[in-house]
Amino acid sequence: MKVTMLKSKLHRATVTHAELDYEGSCAIDANLMKAANILPFEQLHIYNVSNGERFSTYAIVAPENSYTIGINGAAAHKAKVGDTLIICTYTVLKAKKAKSFSPKLVYLDVNNHISHQTKGELAQDKT
Repeated sequence: MKVTMLKSKLHRATVTHAELDYEGSCAIDANLMKAANILPFEQLHIYNVSNGERFSTYAIVAPENSYTIGINGAAAHKAKVGDTLIICTYTVLKAKKAKSFSPKLVYLDVNNHISHQTKGELAQDKT
C-alpha cells in the first residue's frame, strides 16, 4: 500500500507580489526552496490563511535573498500582496517507509525570513 505524505512546508509565508499577466506558478526565494526541499517546477498546494482560498500550482525559482513569494497567473486571483500562505509539497511513499518519514517544516516571519525549522514528528502509538 502507498500513502501520500506531507514532504515539506513553508509556514506563514507572506505574498510579496501577485502578477495576473504571467503564465502561472509561484515564485519562491531560492534559499527558501532549498530549506524546504522544494524543486523547480514541483507541484505546490497553497493554503491562503488570509482568505481561505486553496489552490495548486508549481514552483519557480526567485533570486536568493529576495525573500520573494510571488503568486502568478490565474492564481493571482486567489492571493494578494500581504496575504499569509502555507505552501506545501507532498510525496507518495510505501506505507512502511511512511512510518519513519519526516517532512521538512520551515517557519517564516512576516518578512519571509526563516524563524526556525523542524522535521515533522509522527505521533507515536502509546498502546
